Amino acid sequence: MQYDFDKHIERRGTDCLKYDGLYQMLGRSDVMPLWVADMDFETPPFVISTIEQRLKQGVLGYTVPPIGFYKSIISWMERRHSVSLKAENIHFVPGIVPALHHAVCALTEKGDKVLIQPPVYHPFAHIIDVNERTRVENPLHIVDGRFEMDFADLEEKLPGCKVMILCNPHNPGGTVWSPEVLERVARLCHKHGVTVLSDEIHSDMALCGHLYTPFVNCCAEARDISLVMNAPSKVFNMPGVVVSYCYSMAPAIRERYFTFLDQADVALGNIFSYGCLEACYTEEGEEWLGQMLDYVAGNINMVCSFLSEHCPKIKPMRTEASFLVFLDNREMPFASPEEMHEFYLNKAGLYLNEGHIFGKEGEMFMRINLALPRAELTLALNKLQCAYAEIGA
Repeated sequence: MQYDFDKHIERRGTDCLKYDGLYQMLGRSDVMPLWVADMDFETPPFVISTIEQRLKQGVLGYTVPPIGFYKSIISWMERRHSVSLKAENIHFVPGIVPALHHAVCALTEKGDKVLIQPPVYHPFAHIIDVNERTRVENPLHIVDGRFEMDFADLEEKLPGCKVMILCNPHNPGGTVWSPEVLERVARLCHKHGVTVLSDEIHSDMALCGHLYTPFVNCCAEARDISLVMNAPSKVFNMPGVVVSYCYSMAPAIRERYFTFLDQADVALGNIFSYGCLEACYTEEGEEWLGQMLDYVAGNINMVCSFLSEHCPKIKPMRTEASFLVFLDNREMPFASPEEMHEFYLNKAGLYLNEGHIFGKEGEMFMRINLALPRAELTLALNKLQCAYAEIGA
């Protein structure tokens, strides 16, 4: 089946965060929303039909995870990523961010040190702060247009930490960490008794020949110290369904965390969760995913070429995974991050994620979402070009 990613889907007036939530924040509807990380593509038809079939049963009652939920995850992870799992390794979680929140609560105490690598997905810092843990930062550095880890700084800061939250692949920079980098992380964390929480929600969106390495596959030490979070929701554009899962090869981590989830009564999904995951983790799902990634790669190429020709002082970090691109504005004539935001919002009429939310290292960056029909992306780029010319950049 050939899927149509050029199709316009009207989302305004459907209570969606991307459009209606933005209107609630700004009080205006003249801005193109290219921010929150969901797609403006139609959710795959096999997901929609799964929900329709479930509705036909006629009772929206309490639901337990079926055997097929575990089998689908085991098959998908083995087939696509060479990760060998058993059902006992896996647990449903109600979203990646809640899962990380619960993991920090389950595996650390107030005051314990938790390490992150900014600029990074902003809920990481919030989870640490709101739970009264001590945030330790190991900032990433840009080398040849991509993020790299500072291992000298990491080795200095890991001692005394209880947990490290890893973003693999990285958001917002899009770096797909190599097996060698992950192995160094794993061995250092193992040496210092640090548990790694690995957010791998973008793992199925590696692009253009880049190969994602599951953290548990980088070395034996990684399997002993890690808890991995994953989900089909980002990949198959169904975040509103709320279906995620975690897995761990380490019995002690599983016992502590899975028990915490069960006791907190957050261990069960809604009535559509399990069936939607099963529908995605199939050959039909792989076909849709491949076509979507090809389309997104075309959008990324289009943006990189356009900016190079028409807005050369805005430098995109070419993402290696996902539909999110970090835009470097350090060569633009902005005196402050506020002035940069003003330019994108009021001159270009575009609402992007401001880079400072990912950490101070992202202050002169903006994150743009490129999972939208090409005609709409063309409109956004033309608006940006006009604003760029207007300020004489």
